Amino acid sequence: MGFLFIWRFEIGPWALFFYIIMAVSDQVEQLIELPIESLGYELVGVEYIKNGSNTILRIYIDAEQGIGIEDCERVSHQVNGILEVEDPINSAYSLEVSSPGFDRPLFKAKDFERFVGNEVKISMKLPIQGRRNFKGVLQGFDDGEILIVVDGEEYGLPLTKLAKARLVA
Repeated sequence: MGFLFIWRFEIGPWALFFYIIMAVSDQVEQLIELPIESLGYELVGVEYIKNGSNTILRIYIDAEQGIGIEDCERVSHQVNGILEVEDPINSAYSLEVSSPGFDRPLFKAKDFERFVGNEVKISMKLPIQGRRNFKGVLQGFDDGEILIVVDGEEYGLPLTKLAKARLVA
């Protein structure tokens, strides 16, 4: 007689929600990064935000000379064309193109290396050592982890579990 073992993995609604959000953000980023760079801008990051029936695709760009409204319009036109052809989002959404601002969002390992010494606010998808929110001084990035000191204690936060991070203005 053989044995049948069925392993069923259930993820909670929040984990599934974050997975979908990250998958869309990653897919859009892959589609638009090179075209944005070819226009002379840096793609800082992409946020895909679902709030009830409202959905926003927010794209942050930067440049050495700063970002003006004309820059946002130029990138918006380029990105809109790409997204119409590739159609990575199967529902209605609003496209926003913005500069990162003083409370710059941090998305990538290079962001956490670039802004060492700055105060940051970080939210994690799941609790790390019993907490999801961290506000402290950024120490860097090492071996897949964001290093931050909060109230004298250092934490290593996995980039893969990051929900949101911003500089404190």
